[in-house]
Amino acid sequence: MKTRFAALLLSLVLALGVVVSLPPIARADGSSRDPLARLFEQALKASRAGDFPEALSLWDRVLALSPGEASAWSNRGNVLLALGDPEAAIADQERAMALEPANPDPHLNRGTAEEALGHWQEAAADYQWILERNSGDASALYNLGNVEGSLGHWEEARSWFEAAAAARPGFAMARSSAALAAYQLGDAEEAEREFRSLIRRYPLFADARAGLTALLWSRGAFGEAESNWAAASGLDPRYRQEEWLLQIRRWPPGPVQALVRFLALTS
Repeated sequence: MKTRFAALLLSLVLALGVVVSLPPIARADGSSRDPLARLFEQALKASRAGDFPEALSLWDRVLALSPGEASAWSNRGNVLLALGDPEAAIADQERAMALEPANPDPHLNRGTAEEALGHWQEAAADYQWILERNSGDASALYNLGNVEGSLGHWEEARSWFEAAAAARPGFAMARSSAALAAYQLGDAEEAEREFRSLIRRYPLFADARAGLTALLWSRGAFGEAESNWAAASGLDPRYRQEEWLLQIRRWPPGPVQALVRFLALTS
């Protein structure tokens, strides 16, 4: 059970895209000033590569040498979340906050850990804290959409996703999430328009193709639905998994049910 929980958390971390805090001890050209900077860069590399046990060991070494390094606490918190320990992740983010009270990254990352625990109000408070200081923070806007969607508030979720997409041009996942929320709310025309627009711009974007598959099937356009599904499933097989769609990607229930019914008929 613990292994499954850790796997779900890892998927959630990857889905939400926690913020990696960059070191002030590295030069702009990426070269290192001292052994601590090199160790920091090794820890970042392991974190980004998904080698979380190695990353944790490296972050421990960084913090043993420099316990006042807020970015190291925040990055280690992200690794702990990926390893299935959201409570410890929250504690590390709070150490980072104490060291750098004005830095938004630990608030975003703590919100992600709070979401993993289902602490929706606490997560929303962290994202609102960021938006009070930067109303155009696309990550905070998007994560608020996820919180509202998790609570079943799809009108509010749609508004936050649309705001995130407006704040960061090219934020394809925010646009797709807004389209899925529109689909859930019965605005199928807008959802289809947005899915098709995304696919024209990003032909290899599995989320939009899977969403369009569900919508087209529910409208009776079976041939085109199958064509889009062939592309989506080849790009990302996780879209076959109902639990992943609901708990990790966090699609609305209506599109999930449509896609599950489509898959049941085609399997």
